[in-house]
Amino acid sequence: MSTPSGDDDASRIPPRPPLPPRTGDDLPPRSGENAPPRTGDNLHAQWQAKKAEIETHVSHARGQIDQANERIKERTGRDLVLATLVGVLIGAVMLASLLLAKWSFVIVGLAIVLLAIWELVLALRAGGRKVDLWPHLVVGAALAAAGYFAEPWLCWVMLFVAVFAVVVWRLVGQMVARDGRTYGDVLTDVLAAGFIQVYVPFLGAITLMLLHQPRGEWWVLAFIIVVVVADTAAYASGLLFGRGGRHPMAPRVSPKKTWEGFAGAVLGSLVAGALIGYFMLGIPWWAGVVFGAALVASATLGDLGESLLKRDLGIKDMSSWLPGHGGLLDRLDSILPSAVVALALFHLLTPLAAA
Repeated sequence: MSTPSGDDDASRIPPRPPLPPRTGDDLPPRSGENAPPRTGDNLHAQWQAKKAEIETHVSHARGQIDQANERIKERTGRDLVLATLVGVLIGAVMLASLLLAKWSFVIVGLAIVLLAIWELVLALRAGGRKVDLWPHLVVGAALAAAGYFAEPWLCWVMLFVAVFAVVVWRLVGQMVARDGRTYGDVLTDVLAAGFIQVYVPFLGAITLMLLHQPRGEWWVLAFIIVVVVADTAAYASGLLFGRGGRHPMAPRVSPKKTWEGFAGAVLGSLVAGALIGYFMLGIPWWAGVVFGAALVASATLGDLGESLLKRDLGIKDMSSWLPGHGGLLDRLDSILPSAVVALALFHLLTPLAAA
C-alpha cells in the first residue's frame, strides 16, 4: 500500500541550511544605543562645547582683570573697576540732566553743593575745627541758587552776606559755649567757616551762572569733560610712566603725583579741548587748545590745593561716600576751581564762535 502523497512530498523537500549565529553587529539597535546622531544633537553638542570655551576665555580674562586691579589698588589705594562703575553712573546722571533741561541740572547741582558742604564740615570737625553744619547748609543753598536765578552782581553780594552770616554765627556760638578755646583756635574756626562758603557754594554758583548763559549747558558739559579727561590721563600716565614716584611733582603736598602724570594730563586736555571746542562749542581748534590748557592748569591747582587741605587735616580722603573714589570733594577738587576759568573763557571765546 502506498503512503499518502503529502508524506511523499514532505520527504522530498531538502532541509534548510542552518543560520549563522547572530553577533552584536547584526542585532537591531536598541532605542538610543548606537543610533546615528541626529542633526539637533550635533548642534546641541557644538553649542555646549562653544559655551564651555567662551566661559573659559571669560574666566581667564576676569582673572587677568582682577590681578591688574589688585596691583593698581596696591599702588594707588583705589579699586579701579568699582571706581569706573561709580564714575560712569555719576557721569550718566550729569549728562542726562544737562541735555534734558537746564532746570534739572540746577537740582542736581544744588544737591551736590549741599552734600559737599556736609562732607567738608565733617572733615573739618574731624581735624579739630569747630564749624556749624546747618547755617552752612541754609546759607550755602541760597548762595549757590543765586548763581542761576539772580544777576551776577547779586551773586557777589550773596557771597559777602553768606560769609558774614556764618562768621557771626560762629562767634556768637563761641561766646555762648565758653569752652575755653584759645583766640588762635577761634580765629581758625572763623577762617574755616568763610572758606567753606567760598570753596563749595560760591564755586557751585559760578557753575550755575555759566549754565544760565546762552548754550551754557554745552559749556558746562565741555569744561567738565576736559577736566575729567585731564584727571584720567594723569592717572593713566602716572601708572604707566611714573612708577615708584619717579619724578614727584609736589612731594610735600601729594607724593603720588608725578610730572609724568601731569604730562599726560596736559596732552589729554589739549586734545580734548581742541576737539570739544571745535565740534561742541563751535570755536576754532586753536581756541579749543587754549580752553584745554587753561582748564588743565586750574584743575591741577585745585587738585593740589585739596591735597594740601587733606594733609593739614591728616586724612587721606574727604569721606568714603563714593566707593573707589573716596569723597564727593575728592572728585570736585578739579571741577570747582575750573568753573571760574570756564566762565571767563565763555565770555572771551564766545565771540569767536559767532564770527
